[in-house]
Amino acid sequence: MSSITTDQGIVHYEVYGRGRPVILLHGWLGSWGLWQETMAYLGQHYRTYALDFWGFGESGKKRETYAVQDFVSLVDQFMEHLGIVSAPLVGHSMGGTVSLSVALAHPERVSKVVVIGSPIVGSSLAWPLKLSGNRAIAFMLFNAMWAFRAGMRVASPFISRDPRFPDMMDKDLSRTTLESFLLSIASLHRTDLTPMLSDLNIPSMGMYGDLDNIVNPNQWSPMLDGMPSARIERFDNAGHFIMLDEPKLFTEKLKSFLDDTSSES
Repeated sequence: MSSITTDQGIVHYEVYGRGRPVILLHGWLGSWGLWQETMAYLGQHYRTYALDFWGFGESGKKRETYAVQDFVSLVDQFMEHLGIVSAPLVGHSMGGTVSLSVALAHPERVSKVVVIGSPIVGSSLAWPLKLSGNRAIAFMLFNAMWAFRAGMRVASPFISRDPRFPDMMDKDLSRTTLESFLLSIASLHRTDLTPMLSDLNIPSMGMYGDLDNIVNPNQWSPMLDGMPSARIERFDNAGHFIMLDEPKLFTEKLKSFLDDTSSES
C-alpha cells in the first residue's frame, strides 16, 4: 500500500510490474481493487498504477468538492509527484470521463486513452444514478445505508455476473462518504465532453458492454462522432464491468491497444 500527500488530501495507490507506466482509474463508488486482475496481467509487461480518487477507497475524504475536475487535478498531481511525464490512462465509467478530461486539460500527460463503459454525455447515466446526485435522496440513502447496501447486494447479479462483485461493491460502499457519493455523481451528470473531443488527437479506444444498465451502452457513438479515428470495442456478453464479465477478452484487447505503436507520434 502506497500513498502520496497533497495539499488537498492523501492519495492512495497500488503499483505492480515493470516497464512503461500505465495508469488505471476506477469509477463512481469504486476503488483501485477493481483492477487487481488487470494489473496482474498487464504488470507482466507494464508498470501499472491504480489509484483511489479522493473520497473513495483509501484516499483522503476531507474535502469540500469531489467534481470531475478535482479528479483531473488529482491525476496531474499524482503523475507530477511520481515523475511520470506521460502515460496511457485507462478509466472505467467515471474514471474514463476523467481520463478524457485529463487529456483535454493536460495533453502532454496522456499518450493514449482508454474509456470503459464511460459516459461521454452525463445524461446517459441510468436514472438511479441521476437521482443519486440529488442531495435529499443522497442524504436519505446514507441515513439508511444498511438498506442501500442490502439493495445493492440484491441488484448485483443484474450489474455484473462475477460472483465476487457483491462483496467488492459492499466493501467500496463502506468507505464512501455522503459528500463524495453525492458531489461526484452530480458533477458527472453535468458533464458533456462532446464539444471538445475533436481537440484530442491521441490514440483512443472506447470499450462498451452491450448489456450495460449503468451507462447507456451506445455512448461509443458520440465518442466515435467526435473522434473518428477512435478504436471501438463492443462486448455483446458484458455489462458495465467488462473487466469482470469478460476478463480474458478484455485484457487481451486492452493489451493489444497499449502495445500498438503504429499510431503513436
